Amino acid sequence: MYDKILTSLSYGMFAIGVRGDKAPNACIVNTVMQISSLPMTIAVSVNHNNYTNECIKKYGEFTVSVLSENTSGTAIGALGYTSGRDTNKLSNVRYKMLREGAPVIQEEICCWFFCKVVNTVETVTHTIFIAEPKAGSESIKGTPMTYDYYRNVIKGKSPKYAPTYVEEKEAEAEKYVCTICKYEYSDSLVPFDELPEDWICPICGAPKSVFKKK
Repeated sequence: MYDKILTSLSYGMFAIGVRGDKAPNACIVNTVMQISSLPMTIAVSVNHNNYTNECIKKYGEFTVSVLSENTSGTAIGALGYTSGRDTNKLSNVRYKMLREGAPVIQEEICCWFFCKVVNTVETVTHTIFIAEPKAGSESIKGTPMTYDYYRNVIKGKSPKYAPTYVEEKEAEAEKYVCTICKYEYSDSLVPFDELPEDWICPICGAPKSVFKKK
């Protein structure tokens, strides 16, 4: 079977926000779907290795920020390619805190909602969290980013633990390392040379000039 056949399915791009042990955390997922309307329930798939999975199981709640086509690749990279276990992924990403303790991303999103977990299903690699939305935006702004748009327009790739990850057979993208915090930027999202000169490291805020090719 062609190993990318499932990319024909429709996906969105979302940031899942959670309470963390030391700081709020968020990660990028592309599998959020509505299960029913009465009661209103959704399902979210999160890899067992993700810190976000651990936090949802501990606190039983999370936010979903629906990314738009205007959400920056820098924000997606900061939330999708590092771990919240040892990095404050939100240090250079705009967000707001709900009184429940979970963050909502503010990087040109379409809308958001806050959810309480009501059930879980374990698979070999992922946990499917079934949850009820309890609060959310009063309107939808912009055009939701689809996974197809992310792949073919932004030229982004799936992180290793994403449900849609398929090991790429083409040449590996070039990487650039921040000499301050060691964050690695991959050319797979936007070529490093095409980043604006005022671009900064999404982790420590260092300027583009301190990055070195790996």
